[in-house]
Amino acid sequence: MQEEIDSLHAYGTWDLVPHPLNMNIVGSKWVFRTKYCADGSIERYKARLVAQGFTQILGSDFHHTFSLVVKAATVRVVLTLAVQRGWHLQQLDVKNAFLNGVLDKPVYITQPPGFVDPRFPDHVRRLKKAIYGLRQAPLAWFRFSIFLLSMGFSQSRADSSLFHFHRGPSTIFLLLYVDDIIVTGNDQSLLQRFISQIHKEFAIKDLGRLNYFLGLEVSYTHDGLFIGQAKYAHDIIKRVELLDSKPVATPLSAGEVLVREGSPFRDPSLYRSLVGVLQYLTITRPDLSYAINLVSQFLQSPTDDHFQALKRIIWYVKGTIHFGLSFTRRTDSSVIGYSDADWARCIDTRRSTYGYSIFLGRNIVSWSAKKQPTVARSSCESEYRAMANTAVEIIWLSNLLHELQSSPSSRPQLLCDNKSAIFLSQNPVTHK
Repeated sequence: MQEEIDSLHAYGTWDLVPHPLNMNIVGSKWVFRTKYCADGSIERYKARLVAQGFTQILGSDFHHTFSLVVKAATVRVVLTLAVQRGWHLQQLDVKNAFLNGVLDKPVYITQPPGFVDPRFPDHVRRLKKAIYGLRQAPLAWFRFSIFLLSMGFSQSRADSSLFHFHRGPSTIFLLLYVDDIIVTGNDQSLLQRFISQIHKEFAIKDLGRLNYFLGLEVSYTHDGLFIGQAKYAHDIIKRVELLDSKPVATPLSAGEVLVREGSPFRDPSLYRSLVGVLQYLTITRPDLSYAINLVSQFLQSPTDDHFQALKRIIWYVKGTIHFGLSFTRRTDSSVIGYSDADWARCIDTRRSTYGYSIFLGRNIVSWSAKKQPTVARSSCESEYRAMANTAVEIIWLSNLLHELQSSPSSRPQLLCDNKSAIFLSQNPVTHK
């Protein structure tokens, strides 16, 4: 706690001032967290002073919010390109990132619990820089992107949290997830000079070769790298006390259909919480996307049958805890998308469910499974809509690759198993 307070003083974060009249005073609190390594061992204990942003008033304390959070598909695309080209992947962490953000208007918070000035117990802290918990803190941290632009980087239009640098034969890609950074490139000396330049401007921690990023465990193989979430999955299973349960071979029973009616589940909050943590597991597990999307459709009023389906997903995760994504060095750069739809799958609404998966070479980089927003009157219509959504994602991916100067040599392909939908997409006369 003292180390956190010292950091706040070192950054010139605040001033101690008398309690202002007619101003909203935002509360503050301490948040304690244990940070773990990829193998489950304790890395360090961390204390963070945060503002109680829920007490802020829109229009008075803040006007806009924004956060630099890179898309999971963008991360997978950059990892694929780095593996195919044999580039080094480096990981950085910005210390107290939000303290680098300057506020455009003052915000007043209470004195930190346990660190109240005994001479002025009724005074408050006037923030000059952002701290964690403020609604506008991520937007204030946006100055990091201004620094990157001044260094010659370009901000991607496809994903605002991706920055790329091209100068002659040298290339650098940088991914930003709030204060966690992945950087890679084809010129190692230029990469080190760039990291040294960041060191001069911000307090960062060089974590070396990429191995553990936002709960994703990265291991290197002879043919590329492998990404999994074994520790995260283990924590989920341990949380629901199913470590001794028997695993199953599939996430859903064959032909299983869930409906709204049924005996209400006793603890809806537990159901919603488990669905939420399982959603994050789909970052590296496309095999779970459909099943988790299905159980997430009943968050408002879950029943015992819904919870039983949720438990089966966890049983499946237990048996496949070491599953994940492999990225190989094969130089094939073609983009291929596969789409499919299950017509009128939902018994309650008669809406269809669609899914797609998109490959960059042999590596899957994007996938989704969702219920369609409207009712389709035929299987052709539902399949056509699935193709349309897949095409949107393929166009986005193509634009991203074009920005990274990594456009595939051949046109992207979209494959579908419905002849009527293929004919409909090929003949403009039928587009009515």
